[in-house]
Amino acid sequence: MGRTQVKSLPRGAVDDTALTPRSAHEGILRRQAARESAARTYARALPIVPVRARGLTIEGADGRRYLDCLSGAGTLALGHNHPVVLEAIRKVLDSGAPLNALDLATPVKDAFLTELLRTLPPGLAERARVRFCGPAGSEAVETAYALVRAATGRSGLLAFTGAAHGSNARVLDGTSADTHDGRVVRLPYPQDYRCPFGVGGERGADLGARWTESLLDDPGAAPLPAGMIIEPVQAEGGAIPAPDTWLRRMRQLTADRSIPLIADEMQTGVGRTGAFWAVEHSGVTPDVMVLSQAIGGSLPLAVVVHRDDLDAWGPGAPADTFPGNQLAMAAGTATLAHVRENALAERAATVGARILGQLQQLASELACVGDVRGRGLMIGVELVDPEGEGHSGFSGAPGAAESGVAASVTQGSGRQPLPAAPELAVAVQQECLRRGLIVGLGGRHASVVQLLPPLTLTDEQAAAVLDRLADAVRAAARCRGGGTAAAP
Repeated sequence: MGRTQVKSLPRGAVDDTALTPRSAHEGILRRQAARESAARTYARALPIVPVRARGLTIEGADGRRYLDCLSGAGTLALGHNHPVVLEAIRKVLDSGAPLNALDLATPVKDAFLTELLRTLPPGLAERARVRFCGPAGSEAVETAYALVRAATGRSGLLAFTGAAHGSNARVLDGTSADTHDGRVVRLPYPQDYRCPFGVGGERGADLGARWTESLLDDPGAAPLPAGMIIEPVQAEGGAIPAPDTWLRRMRQLTADRSIPLIADEMQTGVGRTGAFWAVEHSGVTPDVMVLSQAIGGSLPLAVVVHRDDLDAWGPGAPADTFPGNQLAMAAGTATLAHVRENALAERAATVGARILGQLQQLASELACVGDVRGRGLMIGVELVDPEGEGHSGFSGAPGAAESGVAASVTQGSGRQPLPAAPELAVAVQQECLRRGLIVGLGGRHASVVQLLPPLTLTDEQAAAVLDRLADAVRAAARCRGGGTAAAP
């Protein structure tokens, strides 16, 4: 008789073939916890093991199916494994083209640039230059800062409270409100619910703009900065849209002082907010755009688009190792073209407005929902403690009095923001997961449940997402005594 063949496995590997789906799923999670760094974030909140995905749906190793409203933190404009993206990737693989071409010209890159330039705001498209960097958005932010510093001969950067600009953007490390530190000055970002001046609305936005103007024109302040960077809708800050009038005013303030305006469109771009680029809502044309996430069609890609007269670099400027990801460029071209040709930005505006309206109805019923906001399919639901005391939201930002903005302002809207409830937000996320819905968390207090569904979301899928989310919020509120009556 022949000897029994024993299956040989690499050292440390595990044979899961005889395990049930549930036990295989649990084994993979245990090994992840034992092998990976404690820095992992999404895996802690979402203990799933994806094995298949298509569109809005993910299937886990345990056989469960989920509606994915995280979309790879916004990288999946068309959802998982969209046919046009897969076809574009297969075409490059079958062609024998190099997968990494550094910064060399290739047909794949040429097609990507042609499609990208076709989508840009007109005032920028005619004068655009594109710098491939990356592959992450944080590296694109660093590249943009280096660009405006070289072009202007100045240092320092104006940014806004609540902005992330890439989780590892070293340029924003050690940020300070000290205008004399030569690095980053944080300015108030307007919002209604937690207005830094306690008034919200147009009045709050006007106060923020006046403060910025006073700071720039203060003869005792540091010299003008190399640039100003703005998210048209704050992403990690909690899905907070910038008022269009305020954004136009920032554009005017910077243009009048020859300060390059950098628009961070990493998460807002490619139709996410209901326009192809979020700056188009206000009609603003930035000098620089930082693009990442969805432009790679789910694969790593980051670029900086800027006006030609800012192109101060010459040959020999610092170069990245991975600026030539051909698969990402092909997937990105397919994604950009599909969004443009199928008017998916307009679709995001329509479906997003409907979702916002229904979530605002939920907020009127539940006291634990403090605010619902967003633009297009970039939506945030802020959870609060209905038993806590309201406050004006004004935090006494440094320099307010000195820059001519009164530090004592009453809440003009009549709606007092309640204390943030991050524990409740975590509970809602877990209740969503139990119901087969994946959502993200964000916001300055980690109390905002975020929805970033793909732009291909159907009406039926939107209804299913809303049903599961509303049920999860109600269940979490009951468990934590959040109540069902809205606050007055």
